[in-house]
Amino acid sequence: MSTIFSKIVSGEIPAYKVAESNDYLAFLDVSPLTQGHVLVIPKKETDYIFDIHDDEYMGMWVFAKIVAQGIKNVFPCRKVGVAVVGLEVAHAHIHLIPLNHVDDMNFGRPKLQLPEEEMIKIAEDIREAISEVTNPSKS
Repeated sequence: MSTIFSKIVSGEIPAYKVAESNDYLAFLDVSPLTQGHVLVIPKKETDYIFDIHDDEYMGMWVFAKIVAQGIKNVFPCRKVGVAVVGLEVAHAHIHLIPLNHVDDMNFGRPKLQLPEEEMIKIAEDIREAISEVTNPSKS
Protein backbone atom coordinates (compact mmCIF):
# COMPACT_ATOMS: atom_id res chain seq x y z
CA MET A 1 0.00 0.00 0.00
CA SER A 2 1.27 3.44 -0.86
CA THR A 3 -0.30 6.48 0.77
CA ILE A 4 -0.38 10.02 -0.56
CA PHE A 5 2.32 10.81 2.01
CA SER A 6 4.57 8.01 0.70
CA LYS A 7 4.08 9.47 -2.78
CA ILE A 8 5.20 12.87 -1.44
CA VAL A 9 8.28 11.22 0.12
CA SER A 10 9.14 9.52 -3.20
CA GLY A 11 8.62 12.74 -5.17
CA GLU A 12 5.62 11.38 -7.14
CA ILE A 13 3.44 14.14 -5.69
CA PRO A 14 4.76 17.66 -5.03
CA ALA A 15 4.55 19.26 -1.60
CA TYR A 16 5.44 22.54 0.09
CA LYS A 17 8.34 21.11 2.09
CA VAL A 18 9.59 22.98 5.14
CA ALA A 19 12.09 20.48 6.58
CA GLU A 20 13.56 17.12 5.68
CA SER A 21 15.98 14.63 7.18
CA ASN A 22 16.91 11.09 6.23
CA ASP A 23 13.97 9.76 8.25
CA TYR A 24 11.34 12.53 8.46
CA LEU A 25 9.60 15.10 6.31
CA ALA A 26 7.60 18.22 7.21
CA PHE A 27 5.37 19.98 4.70
CA LEU A 28 2.46 22.40 4.63
CA ASP A 29 -1.03 20.97 4.93
CA VAL A 30 -2.73 21.82 1.61
CA SER A 31 -6.04 22.35 3.45
CA PRO A 32 -4.78 24.11 6.56
CA LEU A 33 -6.73 25.16 9.64
CA THR A 34 -4.45 28.22 9.96
CA GLN A 35 -1.56 29.70 8.01
CA GLY A 36 1.55 27.73 8.95
CA HIS A 37 -0.26 24.40 9.53
CA VAL A 38 2.44 21.77 8.95
CA LEU A 39 2.37 17.97 8.82
CA VAL A 40 5.34 15.96 10.13
CA ILE A 41 5.70 12.38 8.92
CA PRO A 42 8.16 9.53 9.16
CA LYS A 43 9.42 8.65 5.68
CA LYS A 44 8.86 4.99 6.48
CA GLU A 45 5.16 4.30 6.02
CA THR A 46 3.44 3.16 9.21
CA ASP A 47 -0.32 3.62 9.60
CA TYR A 48 -0.67 4.04 13.37
CA ILE A 49 1.69 6.36 15.24
CA PHE A 50 1.88 4.02 18.24
CA ASP A 51 3.08 1.18 15.98
CA ILE A 52 6.26 3.10 15.11
CA HIS A 53 9.49 1.69 16.55
CA ASP A 54 10.50 3.59 19.71
CA ASP A 55 13.66 5.20 18.27
CA GLU A 56 11.82 6.39 15.16
CA TYR A 57 8.89 7.63 17.29
CA MET A 58 11.14 9.67 19.58
CA GLY A 59 13.13 10.99 16.61
CA MET A 60 9.93 12.18 14.94
CA TRP A 61 8.98 14.20 18.03
CA VAL A 62 12.43 15.81 18.21
CA PHE A 63 12.14 16.67 14.49
CA ALA A 64 8.62 18.07 15.10
CA LYS A 65 9.95 20.23 17.96
CA ILE A 66 12.49 21.86 15.64
CA VAL A 67 9.81 22.46 12.99
CA ALA A 68 7.48 23.93 15.64
CA GLN A 69 10.19 26.40 16.70
CA GLY A 70 10.48 27.53 13.07
CA ILE A 71 6.71 27.88 12.75
CA LYS A 72 6.49 29.97 15.94
CA ASN A 73 9.23 32.29 14.65
CA VAL A 74 7.28 32.93 11.42
CA PHE A 75 3.75 33.01 12.84
CA PRO A 76 3.75 34.72 16.23
CA CYS A 77 1.24 32.74 18.25
CA ARG A 78 0.58 31.76 21.83
CA LYS A 79 1.58 28.14 21.16
CA VAL A 80 2.12 25.72 18.33
CA GLY A 81 -0.56 23.11 18.91
CA VAL A 82 -0.03 19.41 18.30
CA ALA A 83 -2.61 16.92 17.10
CA VAL A 84 -2.39 13.30 16.06
CA VAL A 85 -5.61 12.12 14.47
CA GLY A 86 -4.60 9.59 11.84
CA LEU A 87 -8.02 8.81 10.37
CA GLU A 88 -7.76 10.51 6.96
CA VAL A 89 -4.40 9.16 5.74
CA ALA A 90 -3.07 5.73 6.74
CA HIS A 91 0.43 7.11 7.35
CA ALA A 92 1.37 8.36 10.81
CA HIS A 93 1.56 12.12 11.00
CA ILE A 94 1.68 14.98 13.47
CA HIS A 95 -0.22 18.23 12.86
CA LEU A 96 1.62 21.38 14.01
CA ILE A 97 -0.77 24.33 14.09
CA PRO A 98 -0.09 27.93 15.19
CA LEU A 99 -2.61 28.69 17.95
CA ASN A 100 -3.95 31.88 19.42
CA HIS A 101 -7.35 30.44 20.36
CA VAL A 102 -8.39 26.89 21.21
CA ASP A 103 -10.77 26.95 18.22
CA ASP A 104 -7.75 27.30 15.89
CA MET A 105 -7.41 23.50 16.23
CA ASN A 106 -11.04 22.66 15.44
CA PHE A 107 -10.77 20.08 12.62
CA GLY A 108 -14.52 20.38 12.01
CA ARG A 109 -14.38 23.94 10.80
CA PRO A 110 -13.84 24.94 7.15
CA LYS A 111 -10.25 24.66 5.95
CA LEU A 112 -8.37 27.53 4.34
CA GLN A 113 -7.68 27.54 0.60
CA LEU A 114 -4.51 29.60 0.20
CA PRO A 115 -3.14 30.64 -3.20
CA GLU A 116 -0.04 28.82 -4.43
CA GLU A 117 2.14 31.95 -4.15
CA GLU A 118 1.20 32.28 -0.48
CA MET A 119 1.92 28.59 0.19
CA ILE A 120 5.33 28.91 -1.48
CA LYS A 121 6.14 32.00 0.62
CA ILE A 122 5.00 30.37 3.87
CA ALA A 123 7.12 27.27 3.16
CA GLU A 124 10.17 29.42 2.33
CA ASP A 125 9.72 31.51 5.49
CA ILE A 126 9.41 28.44 7.72
CA ARG A 127 12.43 26.75 6.05
CA GLU A 128 14.49 29.89 6.69
CA ALA A 129 13.32 30.09 10.32
CA ILE A 130 14.17 26.40 10.87
CA SER A 131 17.61 27.02 9.38
CA GLU A 132 18.11 29.86 11.89
CA VAL A 133 16.99 27.58 14.75
CA THR A 134 19.33 24.75 13.71
CA ASN A 135 22.26 26.97 12.63
CA PRO A 136 22.16 30.03 14.94
CA SER A 137 25.67 31.16 13.95
CA LYS A 138 24.48 31.78 10.37
CA SER A 139 21.86 34.36 11.37
